[in-house]
Amino acid sequence: MSIDLLNIARTGVQASQAQLGVTSNNIANANTEGYNRQVATQSSLESQRLGNSFYGTGTYVSDVKRVYNEFAARELRIGQTSMSAAETSYSKLSELDQIYSQIGKMVPENLNNFFASINSVADLPTDLGIRTNSLSSAQQLAAGLNQMQSQLDGQVKQTNSQIESITTRINEISKELGSINLELMKSQGQDSQVLDKQDALILELSQYAQVNVIPLDTGAKSIMLGGSVMLVSGEVSMSMGMSTGDPYPNEPRINASIGDKTLNVDPSKLGGQLGALFSFRDDTLLPASTELGQLALGIADTFNEMQSKGFDLNGDIGSNIFRDINDPLMASGRVGSNSTNSGTAAMSVNIDDVGALSGGSYQLGYTTLGGYQLTDTQTGKQTTLTLSGSQLTGGAGFSINIDSGAIADGDKFEIRPTAGAAAGLKVVMTDPKGIAAAGPQITPNTTNSGELAVKVNAINRADANFPVTGSELSVRVNTNTAIKTFEVFNAAGTSVGGPTAFTPPQINTGFGFSFEIDGQSTAGVTDTFTFDLSFAESDNSNAVEMAKLSDTKLMNNGTGTLTSVFENTKLDIGSQTKSAEVRVGSATAIYQQASTRVQSESGVNLDEEAANLLRFQQSYQAAARIMTTAQTIFDTLLSSVR
Repeated sequence: MSIDLLNIARTGVQASQAQLGVTSNNIANANTEGYNRQVATQSSLESQRLGNSFYGTGTYVSDVKRVYNEFAARELRIGQTSMSAAETSYSKLSELDQIYSQIGKMVPENLNNFFASINSVADLPTDLGIRTNSLSSAQQLAAGLNQMQSQLDGQVKQTNSQIESITTRINEISKELGSINLELMKSQGQDSQVLDKQDALILELSQYAQVNVIPLDTGAKSIMLGGSVMLVSGEVSMSMGMSTGDPYPNEPRINASIGDKTLNVDPSKLGGQLGALFSFRDDTLLPASTELGQLALGIADTFNEMQSKGFDLNGDIGSNIFRDINDPLMASGRVGSNSTNSGTAAMSVNIDDVGALSGGSYQLGYTTLGGYQLTDTQTGKQTTLTLSGSQLTGGAGFSINIDSGAIADGDKFEIRPTAGAAAGLKVVMTDPKGIAAAGPQITPNTTNSGELAVKVNAINRADANFPVTGSELSVRVNTNTAIKTFEVFNAAGTSVGGPTAFTPPQINTGFGFSFEIDGQSTAGVTDTFTFDLSFAESDNSNAVEMAKLSDTKLMNNGTGTLTSVFENTKLDIGSQTKSAEVRVGSATAIYQQASTRVQSESGVNLDEEAANLLRFQQSYQAAARIMTTAQTIFDTLLSSVR
């Protein structure tokens, strides 16, 4: 037995050739996205004993592995999820911020122009041209709010479309990963090319949602989304889908299905682009829409209320300029009924006090033990509502009507008191003479409690006893007794009617006018008001009061003006956009750090590979030289025995 030089040389050539192949493949794929560097592990063949010594018999490539660090890859996926979420949030918020900055700027401008036109009416209350311009300004104001609402609705549709596109791509990736798992189970997870493809798909998936990877003994990997949805289990793939929104159909939900089973997914737990899109829609877009509706209700109610306090150019009580705040076209979308409700109740919301509205949304729940509980979805504050007949009272500026059917134990509803108002705002006044520039003279007695306010709501100037200058009438309202009464006195202080019982809030005096009272004290009061309802075309007192409302804090329980409602929303969106921009920078830095770590371990270093190429080339040449030497020795031996 002797040392087999030719065989040793052969193994050296083959090993060097294999090393050159791996190195060449690394160099060729240096720019391939998702490629992980491969290394060949070289080992010695078993030695053989000759005499008292052991001699080596050559080498071989025992394994070719991809350089892969699971912890670094996991860190990269987490960084990818955070960066994608931040970029998506910033992109969507930037779009919305531009809408408010460019298109939205017309809303406060139009509101200011309308107030300016009311000022002009106050200057020349009989000028029909100025009155016509004022109505045109009102129409521009309504159109601006309509357009702004249309923009927000468009953003909702666009966001829903993006969510649907992402779910479609997730389903495609899910099927591919299932097929890859099947291949890996055949090779026991040894095929580097398939593993690279799998990692690339998982990294892409981490853009859309948080990904958890669970290695299996079979060589496959199970994939979970958001820590709650098993997207891929072995070769079995689950599909994501969209379902109609509940309780609002235009706010679709996301679900996961496997076989005939479907599970609704909580988007707040998903992260990534999906989580960011749902958060943008539900936490930014929808509140912006309801706050825009709050402004529309404030505008309609404020000016319609002022109209009802004055006289138009014909001497009649002013009629509405804008559509009534509780008109069905202004009230669309105020109530959403959960699909799981077992009751048959159909509900509607009536706005009672625009100034008390918050622009938020509420959850109404009913149980036989707890009654009717109203929960503010933003603050979590709970209020127990009182059922009077078919009306639920106790809401912040609104009441809820049970129009038909009955509520069952456990039923839930979502209440959005201001929803739909911006889209439904419209100028209903067509005659410029209808602007109520003139105002009645209603003087409270100096001894009044201050707890009652009155408003004339109907007049008949043909009545012989109609109160005008010189023939004023005073009405004493008594709410101190169980039966509430009023009594009418002439200018001389003589009683000319009553005391007469009435049911609040309406009082029909019988002297050509009626009025209503507001703000009754629970303890009861006795207040007197003097009415002078004479009319002059040049009277501008009500128009002056109307114009003053531009700086009056009418909204959010007296803390903000009409304009501030819109400006606060605009500022909030701008603040969210800036915060999102900061998050993008932070998330990008973290992702780049993770990516650098992965590249430093798994990426191809061309300088290193070039050095390896030279090293293995020399090794190949040296092994080939051994073969030449062995051949020469063999030829010499043959020649010596000839």
